[in-house]
Amino acid sequence: MTADEFVPIGFEPPTSLVTDQFHLEPLGPQHNRADHAAWMSSIEHIRSTTGYHNGNWPPHDGMTLEANLADLRRHADDFTRRAGFTFTVLGPPDNDVLGCVYLYPSASEEWDVTVRSWVRADRSDLDVPLADTVARWLATDWPWKRVNRCGR
Repeated sequence: MTADEFVPIGFEPPTSLVTDQFHLEPLGPQHNRADHAAWMSSIEHIRSTTGYHNGNWPPHDGMTLEANLADLRRHADDFTRRAGFTFTVLGPPDNDVLGCVYLYPSASEEWDVTVRSWVRADRSDLDVPLADTVARWLATDWPWKRVNRCGR
């Protein structure tokens, strides 16, 4: 893997992770309404989640559905270009959006990848299980050795 590659050439990024509590699939425009509703209902909860409390997302005042759609298109494009991988977290029984997982190159040479995740406030019980499950998934199915879990 060269310095400007996020994943090695030939690596096929996993496109799902399934547990009894939730499953992940690549985030895309098809999730816009449910994704928007999920995070808009939980702005303060997300901003208090480890990895988000010093950032500017989500915006305190939210954003329009159209702006969210543009953001989801950017994430889908990143996935296609292998520049970053964003997954929506869906829950049984009806595939409600429960949160998101972001896998992006680290800004620091110390790490290969930075992983962040959030869940809706009304599903905060899934915060730690999601973060821990993703950590195990990264260790077994992804190519990175130095994973920044943002304090988790």
